[in-house]
Amino acid sequence: MHLTGKHVLNAPPEKVWAMLMDTEQLSRIVPGITRLEKTAENSFKSFLEIKMGPVKGAFTGQLDLEEVRENNGFVLKVQQNSKIGNAHSSIKVDLLPVEENKTEISFDGEVRMSGMLAHMGHRVMGGVSHTLTNQFFSNMEKELEHHTTS
Repeated sequence: MHLTGKHVLNAPPEKVWAMLMDTEQLSRIVPGITRLEKTAENSFKSFLEIKMGPVKGAFTGQLDLEEVRENNGFVLKVQQNSKIGNAHSSIKVDLLPVEENKTEISFDGEVRMSGMLAHMGHRVMGGVSHTLTNQFFSNMEKELEHHTTS
């Protein structure tokens, strides 16, 4: 399944970057993440719980940042495993300054699924990924507002 999109946030790239590199903030921003444990520089063990329509499962796996370009982007490699199937993804994330104090985050990549996740089809999983992406950006905007006002 192909994932692509972009979103503009009201913060400079350095601030967005700092949030994406902070495991505590990231665990509040990414929908479904219950815990992130740093295992090495740019590597994490991840724990997720997804409950959306027919997609319900607890996932554990590995999250790695590769090709890291400070304040500009990275490649996110994710491997998640659960009883309902596995998901492997490689997604290029870019941060681009736009206007004054705004950042466009763009992402482009592929997700490969197996098990029940794959059998649910791209239509169901595409809807789930779209909803989770919207939640991610909404959570990120709230986190940015919280840190701007505090």
